[in-house]
Amino acid sequence: MQAVAETLFDVVYLVSVIAIGIRMIRGSRGDRQFLLFGWMAVVLGAGDSFHLVPRALALCTTGLENYTVPLGLGKWITSVTMTVFYVLLYYVWRLRYRVLGRNGLTAAVYGLAGLRILLCMMPQNRWLSADAPLSWGIYRNIPFALLGLLVIVLFFDSARKNGDRAFRWMWLTIVLSFGFYIPVVLWSGTYPMVGMLMIPKTCAYVWTVLIGYSAMKKEFR
Repeated sequence: MQAVAETLFDVVYLVSVIAIGIRMIRGSRGDRQFLLFGWMAVVLGAGDSFHLVPRALALCTTGLENYTVPLGLGKWITSVTMTVFYVLLYYVWRLRYRVLGRNGLTAAVYGLAGLRILLCMMPQNRWLSADAPLSWGIYRNIPFALLGLLVIVLFFDSARKNGDRAFRWMWLTIVLSFGFYIPVVLWSGTYPMVGMLMIPKTCAYVWTVLIGYSAMKKEFR
């Protein structure tokens, strides 16, 4: 039952976010903000597919324990693409609120993203092993969490100051995504049921994408 339900959920999620992303790219009418948001959605869906597709295959066939390498490789790729996702979201913020300069802020974003990717590339992560160390799961997620916190603060502050109703909950979608993700990093190895929090975490990302898509439709109407 879990295999069928989880696979259906993943298929709907991947098809939806990639389709919305492509629709935004094609319908952006030269607006760089929504063009970038569309690419952001495609990066999200395409990146997650590297982990979710092998997981669906494993659940529907011989089990997760027989797909250690493809699942590990998928998590590795997804870790990098999610970092790119947040860098693109930062640039959506800059375009939407017409931010100029702020070179120090941009340097911080690139520094945290670069550190995250560097840590993801370290062999100590043992991505392709069945007993990947928790310690490196924590190390590589520290700069990722700081990057997410930075983007949360930027969207919260800018949406409030500009009275931006369309993006007023963008900060909350990111808070929820990290709120559901962090317990998975810390405790899913000990308590497998904690891994179920990835479902509401995924829903939070769908909400993020829908905020951009709804804003585009409203502003072009």
